[in-house]
Amino acid sequence: MKRNARQLKEKVMFSLSGASMVVVVGFLGLILAFLISKGAEVINWEFLTEMPRQAMSEGGIYPAIIGTLLLALGAIIFAVPLGILAAIYLSEYAGEGRLKRWIRIGVNALAGVPSVVFGLFGLAVFVILFGFGASLLSGSLTLGLLILPLIIRSTEEALKTVPNSFREASLGLGATKWQTTLRVVLPTALPNILTGVILAVGRAAGETAPILFTATVFFMKRMPEGIMSKVMALPYHIYALMSEGIYPEKHTAIAYGTALVLLGLVSLINLTAIILRTRARKKKKW
Repeated sequence: MKRNARQLKEKVMFSLSGASMVVVVGFLGLILAFLISKGAEVINWEFLTEMPRQAMSEGGIYPAIIGTLLLALGAIIFAVPLGILAAIYLSEYAGEGRLKRWIRIGVNALAGVPSVVFGLFGLAVFVILFGFGASLLSGSLTLGLLILPLIIRSTEEALKTVPNSFREASLGLGATKWQTTLRVVLPTALPNILTGVILAVGRAAGETAPILFTATVFFMKRMPEGIMSKVMALPYHIYALMSEGIYPEKHTAIAYGTALVLLGLVSLINLTAIILRTRARKKKKW
């Protein structure tokens, strides 16, 4: 009887898991089908490579694509070194105690803060206090703060997967703690670190609220000239087209096309994470 009950429970849980997967994949398919049906008709080479014209009712979204990539690159440059160093400290150097617990509580709390709060912080600090104004620099720093907790947590978890025997062998051969971390622990954890970093960047590329106050404009006839220039970005561009566009029919179609491009860009970033992780794991095996 007990065995039959266990088998029944296993079948029920397996069925629920399968049903959940079908629901998730089904919703994903519906979203993709909806965006493709609405946005594919406006996507062509001109749409992807030309400057906008006529208040964004004609032309393309090339500046928005470049602006999104520049903002993501700036966020990487700011957040990745800080996040990895902080994770190394928490995982390899900080002893178990009250300070470490408080740091982790703070990191977890920041990871759960709504993105609009980061946008308001960036406006108050980078735009006004530091005097950077609404610019690529302010937007990149704000997005960097947004993804910093994610990078810290993913890197710390990646470092925890490295067996302690690796550290003990390195230290036993005379290496210092830092040499062990740099040459043994980090390379071993690199595949998972890369995955966490690129997925965090994928999130930053799709955020609207942090750059709404710090970096973006609706319409530009030229590319940004430097880090102090304002930029166009795909997420804000979608919002602006749907809320401020003066040609509703044209702008709605362009917004759906922009959303499809943004989805493709984020998917490409995630695919890059998978490829890098796979290559890093192959190298580690050798």
